[in-house]
Amino acid sequence: MSFDASLLRTRPAVRESAYTMRLICTMLFLMVISITVSRAEEPPLGEHGFAQSGDTRIHYVTAGKGPLLVMIHGFPDYWYTWRNQMPELAKTFQIVAIDQRGYNRSDQPVGVENYTMPKLVGDVKAVINHFGRNKAVVLGHDWGGAVAWSFAMAHPEMVDRLVILNLPHLNGLQRELATNPEQQKASAYARHFQTPEAASRLTAAGLAFWVKDPEAKSKYIEAFKRSSFEGMLNYYKANYPKPPYRAPTTEVPKVQCPVLLIHGLADTALLPGALNDTWQWLDNDLTLVTIPKVDHFVQHTAADKVTHRISSWLNVTTAGK
Repeated sequence: MSFDASLLRTRPAVRESAYTMRLICTMLFLMVISITVSRAEEPPLGEHGFAQSGDTRIHYVTAGKGPLLVMIHGFPDYWYTWRNQMPELAKTFQIVAIDQRGYNRSDQPVGVENYTMPKLVGDVKAVINHFGRNKAVVLGHDWGGAVAWSFAMAHPEMVDRLVILNLPHLNGLQRELATNPEQQKASAYARHFQTPEAASRLTAAGLAFWVKDPEAKSKYIEAFKRSSFEGMLNYYKANYPKPPYRAPTTEVPKVQCPVLLIHGLADTALLPGALNDTWQWLDNDLTLVTIPKVDHFVQHTAADKVTHRISSWLNVTTAGK
C-alpha cells in the first residue's frame, strides 16, 4: 500500500481550518443564545387581561400594588405608549394601561355611535369596577386626555387625582377653534379625519410615523394592524368639534380633584393658547407644567422629565379639597 506524502503536509492546515470554523460556529451559537436569553429575561411591563364594558371588551396591562392608576392613550397609539412611565409608577400604584376601544387587542365595535364620549367614559368606569375599586387616579394623553377630562366631570366621586398630557380642557380647545385662526389651521387634520373616506387612506406603517425607536416602531405597526382605522377616526367623527366653530356656551361640571396638566409647547396640533383659563373649569388645585421644544408625544420626547413630574406630584398631593 502506498500513500501521498503531501497529505502529511496539508493535514495540519486542514485541522487548523476545521478548528477555526468550529470555533466561529460555537461563538455565533453562543451569541444567538445570549441574545435570546436576554430577550426572554427582559421583565414584562405587566400582566394582560380584559375588562367588560357593556358588549365591548377592553384590553389592559396591569402591574404593581397600591391605589389604582388608570392610563389612557391617545391617537394613534396603544397601551405601550406608557412603557417609560409604567415601571416607576408601579412602585407605588397598581397601574392599568388600557387599549381604548378600536385599538390593538380591545374590541372594535362598528359605527360612529359606538365611539361617543359617554361610551369612552363608560370604558374607564368599567375598568375601575373590574378591579373592585371605587376610585382611581386617571392619567390620559391626547384623546385619552379628553376621555380623562370627561370622566372626571361625569364621575367626580371616582377620580382621586387627574393627570393630563397635551390635551387642554375641552372648553379651552373649543374656544380656540372658534376664535384663533392658528388653531383652526392646526386642526385641519381633524377635519380631514371626519370625512367618510379618511380611514381608507391610512396604513399601519403610516400611523407609526412618529415612533422613533426601531424596536418600538415594529410593535406599533403590529398593534395598528390589529386595530380598526375606522374605529380610530370615529373618535373625531363622534366627538371633535365641527365647523362652524362656536365658543362654548353650556356650563360643564367643574373638575373636583387636583389636576396636573403637562404640555409640550412644540405641539403643532394642540396649541398652548387653549391652556388659558383652565382654572375656571376646576374647583381644586391646578399644577401646570409647560415644556419648551417638546412635541405632542411628551411622554416619549421628555420621558424622564414627565415620569419624574408625575411621580413626584402624585407623591406630594392628596385627593379631595
